[in-house]
Amino acid sequence: MNLSIVATLYQSAAYIAEFHRRAGAVARELAGDDYEIVFVNDGSPDNSLEIAVALSEVDSHVVVVDLSRNFGHHKAMMTGLAHARGEQVFLIDSDLEEEPEWLLSFKTKMETESCDVVYGVQETRKGGAIERVTGMLFYRLFRLLTGIRQPNNIVTARLMTRRYVNALLLHRERELNIGGLWVITGFAQRQHVVKKHSTSPTTYSFSRKFSHLINAVTSFSSLPLVFTFYSGLVISLTAMAYIAFLLFRYFFVASPPDGYTSIIASIWLFSGLIIFFMGIQGIYIAKVFFEVKRRPYSIVRDVYRNAPYDGVREGQS
Repeated sequence: MNLSIVATLYQSAAYIAEFHRRAGAVARELAGDDYEIVFVNDGSPDNSLEIAVALSEVDSHVVVVDLSRNFGHHKAMMTGLAHARGEQVFLIDSDLEEEPEWLLSFKTKMETESCDVVYGVQETRKGGAIERVTGMLFYRLFRLLTGIRQPNNIVTARLMTRRYVNALLLHRERELNIGGLWVITGFAQRQHVVKKHSTSPTTYSFSRKFSHLINAVTSFSSLPLVFTFYSGLVISLTAMAYIAFLLFRYFFVASPPDGYTSIIASIWLFSGLIIFFMGIQGIYIAKVFFEVKRRPYSIVRDVYRNAPYDGVREGQS
């Protein structure tokens, strides 16, 4: 198969029909009749699944992968990529904030620069001031703490070659962050500036964004643990220096140590630091706990495909 277009569904009922029409038109322009559109239903609470299945019954190019529950955007995307059979795979969100027509310029750039990946980046991040500031902080902190050079304002839309997708699917983390995996998989990657639209409210609250940052950093870096070690070392050296100062005062200046307030403040400070550092270690231990159980990162309930399957490739969860 020449081309696969992969999109996830979550509260997407209002956009599926138009997305299918536009994506199909672009796919036919590039690949003729040799393409597929893979919808991954990520436990959507609306009737997205019913609409997508109805499309698969009248259009043999449509494949619907129905997950058994909501597993999250990143895991749903990886599941969709695992089921895609095309020699080139175009991953995109289905809410039309990203245009299916971008595929044309992505394809041109891939051929011109002979690369394996063309991905979209926003020149200016959509949303208000808070959205832009939190986005900027996320990317800066992620790069600082992991050393992975993930570009600012990256979007889901990306065109990938089969060999890149195969390499990406070799990563088998259970608690995955796909943005980091995109980068560390390597190959020749080029960015393409796009303008993302605002068609639906974001489902990422500040708490979800913060949780996403913690998961991303702890998935790709042990720097927080190293920071814990050096912080403990600095605190210990500072405490020993202060004890030496108090002993000097006691024996040579005859001035006994005092200060109830400073003692209480120190206890609070060091107690908080101890709990904080234990929390960091607990996060890593929890990740090890989840990984060693080897549970699948998604479970497919059913695959709707109204076309004979040629057995060339079938995805895994």
